[in-house]
Order: sequence, then structure tokens, then C-alpha cells
Amino acid sequence: MRVGVLPSQRLRALIAEGVIAAEQEIGDGQVQPASLDLRLGRTAVRVRASFLAGHGRSVEDRLAAFEMHRFDLSDGAVLEKGCVYLVPLMERLALPQGVEGVANAKSSTGRLDLLTRTICDGGVEFDHIPDGYHGPLWAEICPRSFSVLVRPGMRLNQLRLREGAAVLSDEELRALHGRVPLVQGAEGVIDDGLGFSVDLEGTGRVGWRAKPHTGVIDLDRLGHYAPRAFWEEILAEDGRIILDPGAFYILMSREAVTIPPDHAAEMAPYLAMVGEFRVHYAGFFDPGFGHGAAGTGSRGVLEVRCHEAPFALEHGQVVGRLIYERMAEVPDQLYGRGIASNYQGQGLKLSKHFAEP
Repeated sequence: MRVGVLPSQRLRALIAEGVIAAEQEIGDGQVQPASLDLRLGRTAVRVRASFLAGHGRSVEDRLAAFEMHRFDLSDGAVLEKGCVYLVPLMERLALPQGVEGVANAKSSTGRLDLLTRTICDGGVEFDHIPDGYHGPLWAEICPRSFSVLVRPGMRLNQLRLREGAAVLSDEELRALHGRVPLVQGAEGVIDDGLGFSVDLEGTGRVGWRAKPHTGVIDLDRLGHYAPRAFWEEILAEDGRIILDPGAFYILMSREAVTIPPDHAAEMAPYLAMVGEFRVHYAGFFDPGFGHGAAGTGSRGVLEVRCHEAPFALEHGQVVGRLIYERMAEVPDQLYGRGIASNYQGQGLKLSKHFAEP
């Protein structure tokens, strides 16, 4: 057994074997270098609270205590800001022993502040599919900043599968950083992952803040919406901005990030003690992200939500960390090479639904 995250060619093999199955044929475009895009089913359930199934219980059984109403997505339906929904996913799993899954929201989902998490029967953690799991998958969706129009087949979250302990220790990460510089533009603090900081330098736009009262975003419309109808520009003063409690921001990392072809990475919050905010929920970096991009890497876009108190965020402040994982094999496709990679070489970029400002 090769320890690590399963690459695209292994995912296709598992689909062919029926380990990953679906009510509609899984399209080749769903297979990413180190993950599989998951598709929404035909029905959504409005629930009064987020929940986990718990040991020995199914999601469907637990719904009796939380369901408010069910509705059909076939002709499109609006998921309202501030509400919680469960949508059965088209894909289901029959994982062999020794293989577990980890899910997260896709980049465009996170950049819309669309909290999307995966749950399963018997699950006791969000976005974690236990070793050897057999059964259906569900997406829990909670729009935080914008109401959204969704349809069956839309891909809001993604699943990666791994065998064994794939996460690099700090010692292994330092060795990798010595061979392949993983960040450019700063030293990169290695402490329970590779720390990265926020870029608030200059006098122009350094970020975007979601407006509180906007229209609906149709997730099928790409490059369609005017940014300023949904966002307001953030300008830094002396390398500092004040985060407002409850507000959602799109910012950018100071460092350019590189993910070598034989590794993947996940963006995670740094430490709760650094401030009253957290880096948001999407943040899986595929093998090849920033790799070979003129040797400079690609900036990481930061989805930031402020919590209970206003917080002064300073240029260069460490706000998150990259957790690197080894791949079981180098994928037969890499991010940015021959596939639709929306954010390779990105700057301060909103989700793909918005036109260029």
C-alpha cells in the first residue's frame, strides 16, 4: 500500500470498480488531480439546525427531529441566506478497509461564503468519511452572505480519499521546503504546518467585504455579476484594516504558494489566539497549484470571517497555515495543466461568478 492521497487515476479506477458510484454517471470533469467533485441531488431539506448523524444512526433517521420541509431542485430553487439545508448527493461510497475520505467546499463555494459541509451515516465529524464507509453522502449548505439559486448536478464540495497517515510532520515539511521552496515573498513559519500571512500593503484595493443586502446569485452564471453589486472595496490604511464582527472578507496572502506535483495541501486556521477571526472553510490546494508558474507560485485567496469583536488586522500578520499531505502517486493530471483551473496564477480574485472589476 502506498500511503497518501489518492490521485486522479486511482479515483477513476475506483469509479470503474463501483467503489464510488452514483445515480447518474460520474463525468470525467468531476475528477480533479487529487479529489472528486460531488453533485447535488434533486431534493433539498430545510432543517432547523445543523446536526451530525452520530454512531449507529443514519442521516435520514435523524431528519425526523430537524426537518422543516422538503422541496424539489429540478427547476432551480433558492437557498436563503441564514438558513440551513441538507441535500443528498448523487455519489455514494463503498470504501475498502484502509481508505477514508475528507471533504471540503470548492474554492468558488468558499468565496461566496457558502458554508458547505459533507455528512454521512454514523458520522461524528463534519467533512470526515470513516475508514471503510459504505453508504450515501449529504451536503449541509448554509448560505452566510448571499442567497443562491441551485439545481441538481451542481458541484459545491469535493472529496479526497487517502490511505494511511498522509500529513507531513514539521520536520518532513522543512525538508520538502528545502528541496522545493513552498512559499515566496516571506520566510514561511513552520509550526504545525506552513504559516502564511495577509497582504495589506499599498494604497489601492487590498480586499473585498460582502454587502449585507443583495440579490440572489445563480450558481450557473459565470462571469455574470457586477462585483460592486455584492461587494465593497477594502482599502488599507498604513497596512491595516479593521475587521467588523460578523462580516465576511476576501483578502490575499502575502506569500506565493507552491504545491509540488507529489503533494497536496489544505488551508487551515492558524491559532485561535491570534485574533477574533478565522480563515474560512474552503481551502484544498491540488497538486501543481502554483508549480511551474514562472517559478513564482500563486497567491492564496483568504476567506476571512470576523467573530465577536472588531479586530485590527496588520500587513504581514500570520493568519493561516498550509497542511501538506503526500500523494500516493503523482496524478496523471495537474492543476493548471489541461484542465479547467480557475485560480492558477490568481491575484485578489472573487469567485468565477463575477465579472472582472
